[in-house]
Amino acid sequence: MQRRGPLAAGRADPGHQGPDRRRHAACRASELSGPDGLRPGEVAAGDLGPADGPALRVIGRARTPWGPEDCPKNIGRARERGAPAHLELDPAFALALRGLAVGQPVIVLYWMDRARRDLLVQAPRHVDGPRGTFALRSPNRPNTISQSTVTITALDLDAGRVTVDALDCFDGTPLIDIKPWLPSVDLPPGEAG
Repeated sequence: MQRRGPLAAGRADPGHQGPDRRRHAACRASELSGPDGLRPGEVAAGDLGPADGPALRVIGRARTPWGPEDCPKNIGRARERGAPAHLELDPAFALALRGLAVGQPVIVLYWMDRARRDLLVQAPRHVDGPRGTFALRSPNRPNTISQSTVTITALDLDAGRVTVDALDCFDGTPLIDIKPWLPSVDLPPGEAG
């Protein structure tokens, strides 16, 4: 996948709907039953108008072995395949990795730039009936932010490169944040850490 602009500029429009996204959407639509690319029971929002609010800053790209034909559906399946992933940061953000360590769990946030942004109700094959988008972890959502909690397996601070145990996204997916996973903060109330 080609980059949509230089990362050095520090800004990107993750909602950009260039030819790659349209081609993927058309390919995906052909797999589904309806002429509009919707499965039975799914509901799209229609024209939502231009996005307003804050702009995201792309900090780098995920480097994975996955493409549209073989990408795992979730982080558990990605781990089963045993393929590590690399988080390649724009050099401007390399210093922000200080304090991270090999073996540490981190939360990686990434922008699923090829996902649909108009689905309100979805009908995934793994659940019994349609569900609202906010009740699913599908990448198809108004803001196509996905997250995975992963473990750092290698770290090159000078190169701005973090290797993690797995990631469930296409090669070249824009990265938007990395946060340390902390049991004192990230476990639900009442869960043992």
